[in-house]
Amino acid sequence: MTDQFPVREGIRHCEGVALPAIAAAAGTPVYVYSLAAMRAQARAMHAALGPLGDPLIGFAVKANPNIAVLTALAAAGMGADVVSGGEYARARAAGVAPDRIVFSGVGKTAGEMRQALEGGLAQFNLESLPEAEMLSEVAVAMGVTAPVAWRINPDVEAGSHAKISTGAAHNKFGIPIGDAPAACAKVRDLPGLELKGLAVHIGSQLTSLAPLEQAFGRLGEMIARLRSEGHQISTADLGGGLGLHYDPSLPPPPSIADYGAMVARATQGWDVRLIFEPGRLIVGNAGVLLTEVIRVKESGEARFVILDAGMNDLLRPSLYDAWHAIEPVTPDGEQMVADVVGPVCETGDTFAFGREMGRLAAGDLAVIRTAGAYAATMAGTYNSRPLAPEVLVDGDKWAVIRPRRDLESYLAEEQVPEWLSR
Repeated sequence: MTDQFPVREGIRHCEGVALPAIAAAAGTPVYVYSLAAMRAQARAMHAALGPLGDPLIGFAVKANPNIAVLTALAAAGMGADVVSGGEYARARAAGVAPDRIVFSGVGKTAGEMRQALEGGLAQFNLESLPEAEMLSEVAVAMGVTAPVAWRINPDVEAGSHAKISTGAAHNKFGIPIGDAPAACAKVRDLPGLELKGLAVHIGSQLTSLAPLEQAFGRLGEMIARLRSEGHQISTADLGGGLGLHYDPSLPPPPSIADYGAMVARATQGWDVRLIFEPGRLIVGNAGVLLTEVIRVKESGEARFVILDAGMNDLLRPSLYDAWHAIEPVTPDGEQMVADVVGPVCETGDTFAFGREMGRLAAGDLAVIRTAGAYAATMAGTYNSRPLAPEVLVDGDKWAVIRPRRDLESYLAEEQVPEWLSR
């Protein structure tokens, strides 16, 4: 994919917009997204998977739930994979058609079930028998039929970080694959439910196709068994999880084209509609966190580059020890080695240790790359730091798609009880 954050005449841009212009107008820190990068990834997914019939490629809303982002992806032909009532509402507000929404997640509430049944959806991915029983009660009370698939746990280790692995036997997601026949028989006995198929998702940021192909093989065997037992299986949700190349010192993950070829091989003869749930693969490289250097601190033999962006703006390095490239907006060709940290009062507020990178000084702008996914969506207000704004760039146009809130608006939301104020 073409890098949409190139350096031109000594200044880093997002598409046709110089990043210092965005920083001057929107302030820092600020998330900046390239619409061209998102569209390119969406096209690549459709090119790789389109030959497999009429697949439903549902963007994993949790990766980046901004309504402008979702609107752009819906226009690019993507549906939505949601895991909460809030994400469902965002997908609908962005114009995603109900029959292109899949509702996943291990903790759906009765209220969320009603919300999705009223608005419409392609299917619920069930994760437990109690959930199926609750959905049956809700559907019967509403006088409707809920389309469902069972999410099975194939007991395949994804090979990614333990906190984003979801398909091993000890993970909370899905039902054991061996329980699928009994679970499908139970759905047949529960009123208000219609079995559509099976679903599997073994984890996020996968850098090898082998675990995916193993999981799909087990899924295909179970589809054949269920059909032999009289069940109608018309959909197979293969999840998402294909990783991005965060750290250039590591081998790159498989390409989208390689993934598509593997899926075609693994699902040959299934005779189902395939469903996919890509998230970071679509938007991860489409975003940066634009930040300003507050100061450079020398402490003994250590050097710290202190940014105005913190772990509350990008949690992945603190949560997962994740690697993100950090680059000057106006590189001068000189290099430095430093720890890159934020202003939050936590030692974990560190983006990089001993990182060799382009030289930065107080007042310089920098970008933290691959921040289009699991950045703004995971942000918080720790240390009473306001949420950073989000900006979308399209060629030489740009717009703030979520403004920065001032501190007064946060304070106004909080109330002191009358008995305490006295």
